[in-house]
Amino acid sequence: MLTFPNAKLNLGLYVTERRADGFHSLQSVFLPLPWTDVLELLPAPVGQPTSITLTGRPIPGDPATNLCVRAYELLQADFPQLPPVQLYLHKIVPIGAGLGGGSADAAFALKAANEVFSLNLSAETLESYARRLGSDCAFFIQNKPVLAVEKGDVFEDIDLSLTGTGCVVVYPNLHISTAEAYARIVPKQPAHGLREALAQPMETWRATVSNDFETALTPNYPVLADLKQQLYAAGAAYASLSGSGSAVYGLWPGTQLPTIQWPAGFTAWQGVL
Repeated sequence: MLTFPNAKLNLGLYVTERRADGFHSLQSVFLPLPWTDVLELLPAPVGQPTSITLTGRPIPGDPATNLCVRAYELLQADFPQLPPVQLYLHKIVPIGAGLGGGSADAAFALKAANEVFSLNLSAETLESYARRLGSDCAFFIQNKPVLAVEKGDVFEDIDLSLTGTGCVVVYPNLHISTAEAYARIVPKQPAHGLREALAQPMETWRATVSNDFETALTPNYPVLADLKQQLYAAGAAYASLSGSGSAVYGLWPGTQLPTIQWPAGFTAWQGVL
């Protein structure tokens, strides 16, 4: 089965407190982004164990511990009848960019296995498996705009549609680890309620919708502020860091997107949401 795990954007991201379990509570709206990897799940050759073949962007670490493999092994633990599989992952979405690409790959592996082997697991059950793999992994099961709270793995419906909105995402070839990003955060309550702020016209978001990681990371990574300013100079109605970085995106309330020349080594995606 061939699937296309998509990235996500964060509309606003507020880190509100450090939890007793060592995680942080946050508020953010997660939005599907049609920038995708390619993932295929096939039965493994007879006598071969589950394995994964990786192409595209390099993925650090042992392939045997890749999130897609771990996702399948979670299902195998509860459904021992599942046979070994061969996974093929072509990585396109940048890693360490705040776009959730690795989490998406794992979630799509769960969904593919559920369909290929007719497990008939509900979306809620698949989300419970996904939460064991990463805080934002469960989002990609239903893959629709949501207000994410607690660790980013509890979702509330939100009346928000950006269908037809133009988008430019820029990755400055800078990997920012989640651990480093959170180490620079000072939790606090937001000045503006996210649900209420996003209900207003997009042109107002610049003053009311923000990402706490921008303040925390920009002093050490000034390129993030430079990219945001370039997007505004090119006519974006709203621009922001996504997640804990380092991708920065701009939104245009229409499909006419600018032509921007980015420095060598940067990766950019643009399209319509």
